Amino acid sequence: MSLLQYFRLVDVMAKMALRADATRFFLGYIWWILEPLLWVGVFYVVFVTIMASREADFLMFLATGKLAFVWFSKSVTTASNSIVAGRGLIGKVNVPKSLFPMAAVQAAGYKQVAVFAMLAVILVTNGYAVTATWWYLVPLIIVNYVVILACAFIGACLVCLARDFAQLISLGMLFLMFTSGIFWDVRSLDAEKAKIVLDLNPIAFLLDAYRQIMMHSIAPDMLHLLAIGAGFGAVLCLVVLVMRHRSQYLALRALTA
Repeated sequence: MSLLQYFRLVDVMAKMALRADATRFFLGYIWWILEPLLWVGVFYVVFVTIMASREADFLMFLATGKLAFVWFSKSVTTASNSIVAGRGLIGKVNVPKSLFPMAAVQAAGYKQVAVFAMLAVILVTNGYAVTATWWYLVPLIIVNYVVILACAFIGACLVCLARDFAQLISLGMLFLMFTSGIFWDVRSLDAEKAKIVLDLNPIAFLLDAYRQIMMHSIAPDMLHLLAIGAGFGAVLCLVVLVMRHRSQYLALRALTA
């Protein structure tokens, strides 16, 4: 299979998954936007109405962080179970196992295009201007995509080895949700603690970068961003090589474990 054929097949699988997902619900494709908005609404009620948070522009702060995090969490969680979910096809046809997490991430990426467009409209209608700094969203989204792919491929391999990893990945997403600055501002910490969080938690850095660009028109630390992209890119390449060389083993584990 050539690289072009590979990506065409990924695109077809992603679009088929989206159509199948849309037919399951009465509102269909509207859920692409409605579901993340409901998440934001729930947490806004909890932190503002119940916990009486009075931070300025908290709704926009929450929406920017949460909508970006949903892309990561949904993609990785779905992709981690994708090889096992595709065992019916794996048992009949010898296909690259990376197709399954790749297609899951691609499907989530299509949904996120609509979510980011909605987020931009929300910010603009609430007084945030679109500036030249928004061009930094291009490298930021690319790096974010690489991070998602690396984590998704690792998760897919782990769930093939033992189904228990699916539960651990879900718990890991919950841990990241509360430690990555979705509900609190990393920059409200003292400089030393903020640096530690941003250095050790790449998701926290990415979420902060979205806010700096879209809410404050401040360019992110590009060296840090490129370092994250290079690091996760290297991990992604390594995992792809492992999946290619251990393809039959992964298929056997997906069918029998």
